[in-house]
Amino acid sequence: MASKKKWLSLMVSLSVVSALFVGCGDSKTAESPKDEPKKEDTTNTDEGKKEEPAAGAPKDGGTLTFGSTSDIVSVNPIYVQDTASGDAEQWLYAKLFDIDRSGKVAVEPWSLAAEPMTISENGLEYTVKLKDNVKWSDGQPITADDMIFTINTIRDPKAGSPAITGFDKVTKVDKVDDHTVKITLKEIYAPFQYVLAMELIPQHVLKDVKPEEMQKFAYGADPAQTVTSGPWKWTEWKKNEYLTFEANADYWGPKPHIQKVVYKIYADQNTEVQALIKGDIDLVSGVPVTQLDVLKSKDNLAVSSEPGPQYEYLGLNHKADNFKDKWIPWSSAKTRQAMAYALNRQGMIDNVLKGIGTVMDAPFLPGSWADPKEAATHYDYNPEKAKQLLAEDGWVAGKDGILTKDGHRFSFELQYNAGNSRREQVSAVIQQNLKDVGIEVKPKALDFAAWIDQNLNPGKFEAVLIGWSLNNPDPDQETIFGSKFTPPTGQNNVWYNNPELDKIWQQGTSVVDQAKRAEIYKEAAKILSTDLPYIFMYQYGTPEALSKKVKFAEEDKPEASLAYGYFFHAINWWIDDAK
Repeated sequence: MASKKKWLSLMVSLSVVSALFVGCGDSKTAESPKDEPKKEDTTNTDEGKKEEPAAGAPKDGGTLTFGSTSDIVSVNPIYVQDTASGDAEQWLYAKLFDIDRSGKVAVEPWSLAAEPMTISENGLEYTVKLKDNVKWSDGQPITADDMIFTINTIRDPKAGSPAITGFDKVTKVDKVDDHTVKITLKEIYAPFQYVLAMELIPQHVLKDVKPEEMQKFAYGADPAQTVTSGPWKWTEWKKNEYLTFEANADYWGPKPHIQKVVYKIYADQNTEVQALIKGDIDLVSGVPVTQLDVLKSKDNLAVSSEPGPQYEYLGLNHKADNFKDKWIPWSSAKTRQAMAYALNRQGMIDNVLKGIGTVMDAPFLPGSWADPKEAATHYDYNPEKAKQLLAEDGWVAGKDGILTKDGHRFSFELQYNAGNSRREQVSAVIQQNLKDVGIEVKPKALDFAAWIDQNLNPGKFEAVLIGWSLNNPDPDQETIFGSKFTPPTGQNNVWYNNPELDKIWQQGTSVVDQAKRAEIYKEAAKILSTDLPYIFMYQYGTPEALSKKVKFAEEDKPEASLAYGYFFHAINWWIDDAK
């Protein structure tokens, strides 16, 4: 499901339901960040005169401002794995292939590919042809060399790209001509078409950077050194306050109507929503459910709350180095199962998410073709069952009521991103639920960007409350549960190791028949829901609110079922400020 392979983006900032998908920020001015960029009238003029488009027709010019509670980490495509950075990336880069509204790989006018990929009869060779007019924002052509460089960098373990899943199946990448590349796999990998719904990086800018130094290089973190391929160029970044993107006058594809995009960062979601009500921003993709009714009452806003392709989880680290005395309290599956029984997940959905969610027992979206249904072990809210399992596993209550085992108290730190009101509330419920069975939880909110870089990506934490956004419809999740994809070579940041499950992931991608794959993923669900590397919480929706001055045709409207679907076809949107 996504690791830019499909990219499983860490949901921490914008996609929040009652408070969340990556939020934080340390904006000193809650409602209006200082030195914020001014909204300018960028409508085309000719000495003060302008030709007005027909009523209802797209208009060129204007500024779209969207809000976030998290700053970015980097927009270097081969390292993006948080929503905040992914949000910025959507405006700056063209994809090789795009995903259409139905979740299928497609060639759009703004895709880098000139035509659908060609797949050999044996399923091992993929041939991709680029459009012959595509170019980088510095005017250099985008060629087969860029595609080859990008793929080879991602699949080089020294580069530490979390997008490596899928590309680790590549055995060679050949240049057919200046615009055509043939990729050969060592084995059939069913989701590979989704792997190729990717962004490229510029060889001419990065060719001399050593793979092991790529992640810390200025590209992706400094607008002046970040050459991009999309409709907008990155012009400014004032950390923890805003980013700006300006339409690229030399863009090779269909020109965007919106001239300027501003990504404004707020300290928390409530402040962000107030900015929307005041008209300071035009779009919020993670509305707290407690404010939905207020926003729905505003005539100038459109609000939707459809289920999205994301799920939240309680991540339990399995690496001893992260614990005092290197002693992991949940090293036993029975203890992890007890914790699952102790959590009132449906209560969280009803009371915190206000019903916008579905309990999950395995990481496959309800209603999808890979939904394991009853094949996954279900954990209802049963504190007495939890206490029984904990006792069976050797836990005994201490003088303060907290369980102990082998001289260790059952106490751990639970990290989540600051500014995320939903996670703040859910962490409080987790704290109380587990306290009721003798487990001490110490919630800790951390600044998002620093948290991602210092804790999440390297897997340095005891437990986390976070989510995954599934960037494409394929259910393969080897990159986050496979034992060979621990940091820095993947997204298995809880350091989970299960050789039996490793084999199942391989089986699931080695056949293309969907019915056969569904049966294989049922086996994966049985293991995951029993062994519980995570405690899977719920699929949730991310209510979105959008100013009605943002216009689009029906075929270009936002799509809740897709990752970053709140920006679906934004290249075709326009701004109409007419009252």
